[in-house]
Amino acid sequence: MNTVEKNEHFSALYDQYIQPMFNFGLRFTTDRELIKDCIHDVFVKVYQKDDEQIRNASSYLFIALRNKILDEFRRKIFLTETPLEDCQLSRSVTDTETIYLHNEAEAIRQKKVSVLMDSLTRRQKEVFKLYYLEERKYEDICETMDMNYHSVRNLVYRGMLRLREASLV
Repeated sequence: MNTVEKNEHFSALYDQYIQPMFNFGLRFTTDRELIKDCIHDVFVKVYQKDDEQIRNASSYLFIALRNKILDEFRRKIFLTETPLEDCQLSRSVTDTETIYLHNEAEAIRQKKVSVLMDSLTRRQKEVFKLYYLEERKYEDICETMDMNYHSVRNLVYRGMLRLREASLV
């Protein structure tokens, strides 16, 4: 087959399979640009091959596209934008010390919070838990604790005053 015939055959193959291959690629990803790039790569590979090497063009094209898309997924998973110089390959002694000191400081902070929370009344603790930890709105807290809106607000306000006083001691 001469070059002109090869180009005509390739063009007909491209026109026949471009849309079905694109639709097939959408089964794997919604990234349309990735699908187009993969289809392009498959057709470049087909163009570079001899016609005798490809027995069933339809099967070859769809399998090659699937494999190319999966290869791109694998490549994206393992590649990163972080330069190698910024990556830490192993932890040094100072990193271990820093982690230990951070954990110690966190434990001390948690102990202080626990002591401060012990200075609150039972109802203030309950309101703080609902408002700050569970991030519930005052209206929800009113329903849960069977209290009116202003009482809940006062409990939070007085609890904050008590925490400030206890933290100064």
